[in-house]
Amino acid sequence: MDIPRTVGVEEELLLIDPETRTISPRSNQVVRANREHALRDEHGMERPHAASDELDQELFLHQIETRTDPSADLADIERQLIASRRTAGTAAAEAGLAVVAAGAVLLSGGEPQVSPNDRYRDMVDTFGETARTGSTCGCHVHTAIASPEEGVAIIDRITPWLPVLLAISANSPYFEGRDTTYASWRSQSWTRWPSAGATEAFETVEGYEETARLLKMTGAARDDGMLYFDARLSKGQPTVEVRVLDVCTDPADAVLCAALVRGLVQTAADAWERGEPLDRWRAEVLRACSWRASHVGLAGTLVHPGRRELAPAREVLAGLVDHVRPALEAAGDLERVEKGIERVLRGGGATQQRAAYERLGSVEGVVDDLIQRTEATWR
Repeated sequence: MDIPRTVGVEEELLLIDPETRTISPRSNQVVRANREHALRDEHGMERPHAASDELDQELFLHQIETRTDPSADLADIERQLIASRRTAGTAAAEAGLAVVAAGAVLLSGGEPQVSPNDRYRDMVDTFGETARTGSTCGCHVHTAIASPEEGVAIIDRITPWLPVLLAISANSPYFEGRDTTYASWRSQSWTRWPSAGATEAFETVEGYEETARLLKMTGAARDDGMLYFDARLSKGQPTVEVRVLDVCTDPADAVLCAALVRGLVQTAADAWERGEPLDRWRAEVLRACSWRASHVGLAGTLVHPGRRELAPAREVLAGLVDHVRPALEAAGDLERVEKGIERVLRGGGATQQRAAYERLGSVEGVVDDLIQRTEATWR
């Protein structure tokens, strides 16, 4: 496949009542307002629109989802992310609400309400408290692949590096009014789903499909959409979907992660083409690597996948860049990634939320700060 591959990004956002700072279960109203107004011209006629003009509902009514069209140009992806934030923020403002880009609910204000969708209702009925406490917000990066065979080979090879991406994106230290002590509580909450998390090597498409069949047979996954692997084959489109990321308050951080995902995908595909053997990891160790990344973020030591030992976050991120450097250079992404790495090492999402708490003295203050910083990304 020619470089650069196309990528697409999906973001899940929280709807917040700016008066109470709690989540607001009004995505029906927000999505309807967007469809009735934002997608029509001054004469009331439906107009052509991009993915960034659209909003979708998620499992709970306090969440909305945005997405980009696929693009090989990461500057275009960033423009689309900003446009999609503008779509969401404008529609939410019409309902007297704000949108927040954070990985977990900081203040709930009550029991989460399920979206009026038969699939979502069945998920909550079947999985109970696992579903009800899973109202987190992630960022999913899709990268084009040439075939399912290539996709499985890529998934098998990128998995050990995904905890590093989680650490970069970590943006959910607060949950239900308290500091969880984690940089990414979203990722910890997400592991309650029985089909979620890191996977050992599938080896072949048949191995991937058999794993999926068994998960669905046992009831651990209702359907293919509930195969919550850290990286999976996307159903209905030729992409590998990486699902480990917290939604980032700064769109530039999301684009940094997208660049690194694409670099990992291309590096893995090249290794597969050359017939290089897999670097095999036990699932237990992969889960431990993810746990550590979610706990410390970039503020401590992480597992260095190349050396299989703990190292300072800066060193591990440098190892990731070195691992994918040829792919970054070929795609023209190296400078963007190097600048982005320095930015997040100075203070990523979790660090900024905790700094806001220190300045403002309450989780309510953190919510106010997130509202302002999210809005500033699209105004």
